Amino acid sequence: MPEFIKKISVNNKSIIAAVMALFFIFAIALPCFGADIPIMPIPSIKIGVEKAQNTDQVAVALEIIALLTILSLAPSIVILMTSFTRVAVALHFLRQAIGTQSSPPNQVLIGLAMFMTFFIMKPVWDDVYKNALTPYLDSKITYKEALVNAEKPMKKFMLANTREKDLALFIKLGKFERPQTKDDVSLTTLIPAFVISELKTAFIIGFILYVPFLIIDMVVASVLLAMGMMMLPPVMISLPFKLILFVLADGWNILAGSLIKSFVVNL
Repeated sequence: MPEFIKKISVNNKSIIAAVMALFFIFAIALPCFGADIPIMPIPSIKIGVEKAQNTDQVAVALEIIALLTILSLAPSIVILMTSFTRVAVALHFLRQAIGTQSSPPNQVLIGLAMFMTFFIMKPVWDDVYKNALTPYLDSKITYKEALVNAEKPMKKFMLANTREKDLALFIKLGKFERPQTKDDVSLTTLIPAFVISELKTAFIIGFILYVPFLIIDMVVASVLLAMGMMMLPPVMISLPFKLILFVLADGWNILAGSLIKSFVVNL
């Protein structure tokens, strides 16, 4: 056997022997070092069904389940039962009309739409908090009465901003009886009618936003064509003019004010 292989074998044996010696020393000394150190217990989680001592315990559990259910449905409630849809779609059309691609970014537009929704819906939510949530938390009304009280201002807001034609469509398709009063309209019929009414209004706002910027694009394209600069994209020239027009006209102020005024909030 060559000499260098013998050296390697000897070195490996020495390393293995040293590791084993350290392991045994550590195993012997560990109890001594850890004698005075308290051992942290491992927590355990138990989930079970036990007999309740009183009805209040059952009520608290049901309230927690109801709260978690509402939280899971909160995005759908905000999008489909408030002013969020119209505002978000109108802001999206504005960005497309100006032609700034991803500026303002989606996060800014959605955040602006969300806070404008809070501003518009504040009277409705104040009514829900005052007549439904607060009395229920004070145990003055039952949860069924709280749901009825919370439903009234929401239905009143949606009915005020829903076209009769859209509402009649879903009543007819669902083969429901014709409601005699506004309170007879069910949410299953009102919500989809409200959504398509909001989408139509948002598309009308989008058309109005597109017109002035489209005129600028047409003028710039005609000028470039007359100058023989057919290879130059008209968007590169028209974009600064559209931006300066929107800024000089105070477009954000006009658009925000028009969107807020376009909603009917009569409580």
